[in-house]
Amino acid sequence: MTTAAAGSPRTYQVRTYGCQMNVHDSERISGLLEQAGYVRAPQADDTPDIVVFNTCAVRENADNRLYGNLGHLRPVKDKHPGMQIAVGGCLAQKDRGEIVRRAPWVDVVFGTHNIGSLPVLLERARHNAAAEVEILESLDVFPSTLPTRRESTYAGWVSISVGCNNTCTFCIVPSLRGKEKDRRPGDILSEVRALVDEGVLEVTLLGQNVNSYGVEFGDRYAFGKLLRACGEIDGLERVRFTSPHPKDFTDDVIAAMAETPNVCHSLHMPMQSGSDDVLKAMRRSYRSEKYLGIIEKVRAAMPDAAITTDIIVGFPGETEADFQRTLDVVRESRFSSAFTFQYSKRPGTPAATMDGQLPKQVVQERYERLIACVEEISWAENKRLVGETVEVLVAVGEGRKDERTGRLSGRARDGRLVHFDAGGFAGSIRPGDIVQTTVTYAAPHHLNADGAPLSHRRTRAGDAAEAGRSPRTPGVLLGLPTIGAPAVAPAPIGGCAAH
Repeated sequence: MTTAAAGSPRTYQVRTYGCQMNVHDSERISGLLEQAGYVRAPQADDTPDIVVFNTCAVRENADNRLYGNLGHLRPVKDKHPGMQIAVGGCLAQKDRGEIVRRAPWVDVVFGTHNIGSLPVLLERARHNAAAEVEILESLDVFPSTLPTRRESTYAGWVSISVGCNNTCTFCIVPSLRGKEKDRRPGDILSEVRALVDEGVLEVTLLGQNVNSYGVEFGDRYAFGKLLRACGEIDGLERVRFTSPHPKDFTDDVIAAMAETPNVCHSLHMPMQSGSDDVLKAMRRSYRSEKYLGIIEKVRAAMPDAAITTDIIVGFPGETEADFQRTLDVVRESRFSSAFTFQYSKRPGTPAATMDGQLPKQVVQERYERLIACVEEISWAENKRLVGETVEVLVAVGEGRKDERTGRLSGRARDGRLVHFDAGGFAGSIRPGDIVQTTVTYAAPHHLNADGAPLSHRRTRAGDAAEAGRSPRTPGVLLGLPTIGAPAVAPAPIGGCAAH
């Protein structure tokens, strides 16, 4: 029997697919399991006691990927009695009992609205020797009330809302994540302060649509106020957010970004298409002129801003003229990078039944032209930074070739990936430390800095990394907001967060 020996804690692994929301949800899943007494298994361990799949339903091959991985685990589980498999996330919310029908060796299926139920469901499945499927139709508690095992010592996700009130015809997220639920500003700031107290330097505020934050408590300027409030937190050096929706973007948010020193001059704003006809068919309630107008205002306030986007190619009915308009807007926007997607039909979305579904070869050919256009522009934009000094927050796992090249990697304040030579600081720079260095070379997707760093600042985040500590934040027992007095509630990016 491969389960933990008597008296030993059971081990777990969480395998995550999809956007930043899912990544953050997986941190909560890990926190819940560790609170319940489980211990994370090493990545190389192929027989943990529990494997949790946190799934995504945005892409066409998401189902195949999940069921393929479940198929690979079946013989492993057969050889190791007591092993459990759980499936959660957006695909679980969508497929529900279908998962157990197609993969009867799965023990637990849970949805996007009841992450907190996982430990109980695992115990119940073990006790009853039968699969447990529990899917809720609406949020029972705000996910941030759950304990969280943070993956990074230096950067943290903080959810400001979950769900989405938009009705984009290509997107299945609203039906799986539900209507928008906003956290109260004080709750969010308390979580940010708790992370900073643990040594975290950078926080990313997460929501399906951060610009509509405040809709539940009637303040359309709430997001700009939240950014400014983050600027008053001592020790918080970088603030990012994703994703804003162009229809809700206000001048107040641009001003807050420009005037708050720790808010990074980086903006990820999904465009999806440059064609007004396609945007209308997508039910995106803005047009290319408005989109370009926002970019113009952002660059006027922050000339150094790096702007990234999401683009879908081959939406039903897209003509060559529509596609050319997308290329035109890409050229005008001068994106530093773009997450590009070939349209994939998702059952349950209006676009899946639209007329004008395009042949695969047409979509592929347009996709390749779009990639070439985006890379040409991002390379030109990156070349402008050669010779410039950048501040890099040293990261883990950003540079796949670092070991071979002898470089370290991290992110500049504008979000660009920088590979740099440690020079005389080799051996003393830790993940979470800050270096100043000069860009010597630009590629379409990264910058190199091959001279010696100009400076190296040791940080508390670096101390935590060196000591092998990961921030753990307890559940912040705060209520879902309503208009008036907050009710007290009882006790996871390109991807589904990009709307």
